[in-house]
Amino acid sequence: MNHILSLTTLIREGQIRSLAGPALIIMILSMMVLPLPPFVLDVLFTFNIALAVIVLLVSLYSRDALEFAAFPTILLITTLLRLSLNVASTRVVLMHGHSGPDAAGKVIEAFGHFLVGGNYAVGLVVFIILIVINFVVITKGAGRIAEVSARFTLDAIPGKQMAIDADLNAGLIREDEARKRRERVAQEANFYGSMDGASKFVRGDAIAGILIMLITIIGGLIVGVLQHDMNIGDAAENYTLLTIGDGLVAQIPALIISTAAGLVVSRVSTDEDLGQQVVGQLLNRPQVLWLAAGILGALGLVPGMPHFVFLLLAGMIGTLAYYLTNHAISPDSRQEEPEVVTPETQDASWEDVVQVDTIGLEVGYRLIPLVDKQRQGDLLKRISGIRKKFAQEIGFLPPVVHIRDNLELRPNAYRITLKGSVIGQGESYNGMHLAINPGQVTMALPGNRTEDPAFGLPAIWIETEQRELAQTSGYTVVDASTVVTTHLNHLIRMHASELLGREELQKLLDHLGQSIPKLADDLIPKLLPLATVQKLLQHLLEEGVNIRDMRTIIDTLTEHAGRTQDVNELLALVRVALGRMIVEQSFPPDAEIQVMSLHPELESILIQVVQSDPVAGGGIEPGLADTLIRETDSSVKRLEQLGLPVVLVVPDAIRLLLSRFLRRSLPQLKVLAHSEIPDTRKIKFISIIGGNKK
Repeated sequence: MNHILSLTTLIREGQIRSLAGPALIIMILSMMVLPLPPFVLDVLFTFNIALAVIVLLVSLYSRDALEFAAFPTILLITTLLRLSLNVASTRVVLMHGHSGPDAAGKVIEAFGHFLVGGNYAVGLVVFIILIVINFVVITKGAGRIAEVSARFTLDAIPGKQMAIDADLNAGLIREDEARKRRERVAQEANFYGSMDGASKFVRGDAIAGILIMLITIIGGLIVGVLQHDMNIGDAAENYTLLTIGDGLVAQIPALIISTAAGLVVSRVSTDEDLGQQVVGQLLNRPQVLWLAAGILGALGLVPGMPHFVFLLLAGMIGTLAYYLTNHAISPDSRQEEPEVVTPETQDASWEDVVQVDTIGLEVGYRLIPLVDKQRQGDLLKRISGIRKKFAQEIGFLPPVVHIRDNLELRPNAYRITLKGSVIGQGESYNGMHLAINPGQVTMALPGNRTEDPAFGLPAIWIETEQRELAQTSGYTVVDASTVVTTHLNHLIRMHASELLGREELQKLLDHLGQSIPKLADDLIPKLLPLATVQKLLQHLLEEGVNIRDMRTIIDTLTEHAGRTQDVNELLALVRVALGRMIVEQSFPPDAEIQVMSLHPELESILIQVVQSDPVAGGGIEPGLADTLIRETDSSVKRLEQLGLPVVLVVPDAIRLLLSRFLRRSLPQLKVLAHSEIPDTRKIKFISIIGGNKK
């Protein structure tokens, strides 16, 4: 009673289908061991034929290989079923073959008599022909196609994964859609790999069919002559016919299954099933049919040819061509023709305008494994970490990095683009390490000498086996992914101001509004437009000041925006409010501030320049400008040798002028105003610039 209730529960819950697989495998294995009566053999042989036909029809109506993803498993099951039936029928033939042609059931008898006319010689030839067709032609061809398809599918995985990640980063698809696409790519690789292996089952089945037939004929002759006292002629006729019938019953479904396998792996995936695809592509050109009809008609007029057959087929094909030609130019088709626009005549549209990526990374084909998760590539993960660290340290989330392969690049090359323009490029060798010389190495290493693409330090590409030796020799050793990500991280920090667009700023303000409601609403757009705030923040980022403390920035702007809306004045006020943080970016909280300063006479000259040209601040006399750059560069090198931050402290009036003037020549230099340094910090001037210049 409990078993009946359990079975009822399984049926009610829809789990009965999960029992079909184990039950079928157990039944197949049991057939190899348990003796089966002829009636059961008839049922199973008929089931085998029906199953083969069903598999063939499913393969014909499948639009995509993955619609029949279970085919490799079904191929194995049907092969085992045929072999089990061969074992079971061979047992019956050898035990009861002496009793007559129906000893192994009506199905085997029908195939042995009706299909080959009761002539075992004809049956033997037909059986061998079927084996040759199945083994040499269909199975071998399908196996080769599956092998090539598996190879090309595996090679295409990195490109497909990159396309999915690019669409995801661009916001064209959601995470769940990207996950489905990745699963589909993996399923395609698994399917064709499985088909490559499953085709070996069919080849083995064909070989087994030949061996089983020979063994059964020889065994039947021995059993009939020695055990049942039959003469050799009767024994040969009985057992050979039974064996041939048994072989044909098994090989015809095998041929059908092999044909289905060839159809599945050889077709190109479209939105049509095989019938629609073949008919549509064969009959879409009526002129081809006209030509074929003409050739057949000409052959039908040749003396000695079967005129009726050739002319009949020529007339049928010509009629079909005439119908297709008239159908193609029918009034209904004419009404639809204006709606069909060829690509050559299509007018331009806004869809043709392709926006450039804010940040792009293009890689050569040998660097594709770095972004392929299937090959343990971690570049995507590292880039996500860069964006997260940038957001934490700079104060806003940068745009996504769009990665794509570029066959125009050298195989190991990469380049980084900003709004379509190249801002950095280099080479990275997958599987090797870059040993960077920080200036204190103890020995030279063999390898390909180059420069670190991020900072220009001398470096050497070395093999992985030399990594420990390089580290003990004082080199900084990084792998190929780290070379690319370090370069990318350096460049996006250098161009942080260009990455803060309107969209990023609005998202930053929206995020700020979640924790501090109405803080930004009191400023934008009541007191300042969004563009002014954006420009001010970009100026801060240009000078290496992070914008994490948006509360202080907005509070300062709200306080002073009613008095002035000049960006330079507001920038100076914001920098004073952020003074403590700006100083701590270069000096620890308790450390003495050791900086450079200007000679008082030079300060006076520069103050006069600013007062004479307060907007541009570009009236510095060329000789003075050259001297200022030269002496500042000398002082910067002195501080760098001492291992100190490169900071110049000047009066508030000339800070902006010097910052913009010196930034291009000395990008590492930071220019601070006296008012930006908190009163609690001690200042020590260790270098004075321009002491003798007037």
